[in-house]
Amino acid sequence: MRTEPDAVRVLCFGDSNTHGTPADDPEYVRLDADVRWTGRLQTLLGAGYEVVEEGLAGRTTDIDYVDRPHCNGRTAFPMALLSHHPLDVVVVMLGSNDFKTCFDGRSAATIAGALHGYVDDVATYVTDRQGRTPALLLLSPILLDDSITAYVDPTGNGFDDRSLEASRALAGEIRTVAQERGVLFADAASVAHAGGDALHLTADSHQPLAELVAEIVQGTRTPPTE
Repeated sequence: MRTEPDAVRVLCFGDSNTHGTPADDPEYVRLDADVRWTGRLQTLLGAGYEVVEEGLAGRTTDIDYVDRPHCNGRTAFPMALLSHHPLDVVVVMLGSNDFKTCFDGRSAATIAGALHGYVDDVATYVTDRQGRTPALLLLSPILLDDSITAYVDPTGNGFDDRSLEASRALAGEIRTVAQERGVLFADAASVAHAGGDALHLTADSHQPLAELVAEIVQGTRTPPTE
């Protein structure tokens, strides 16, 4: 938490790649704050900004697991917005969990289409201190590695060739949604990649991802001058 009263507030809402699940060391539940891209983002932005993490492993865009109702991102998103109001910038990076076989081959277009609801929620539930709608950045997630078909998550869910196809198409679909709704877009896969488990960011990928987001945030909102 930052205590500067005029800090630009940035909410980062996502799944395990925002929470900080490591790709290459299963003995560690979460990467340290100074390794995670959100923590690195805070360092890059400095004292004039406050970065708020809202990452949850397994989180989807808008679909429920049979046994994990808490992972529906669309259900949680309004609560996150209201909890952290006021906000100046909202970053959403979701979609990777929607590729799982338990969701029966969800297409990239369907996954990206779910993000329309996030645009609506930002406009409905939250403002900055001046009463303006926050800037929204739709951040397309990293690509699944081809070896993902051998991966099974802790609840027994996996990925298949349809998952890979949707992963490769998702950035273009999210870009289209962002253009249609007049919000910001960036592709995490342009600077970051999956590690040994084929799903989660390598530790080294967190820094360039933070740099990508920092540049966009700084170009969108700046702290007030003295």
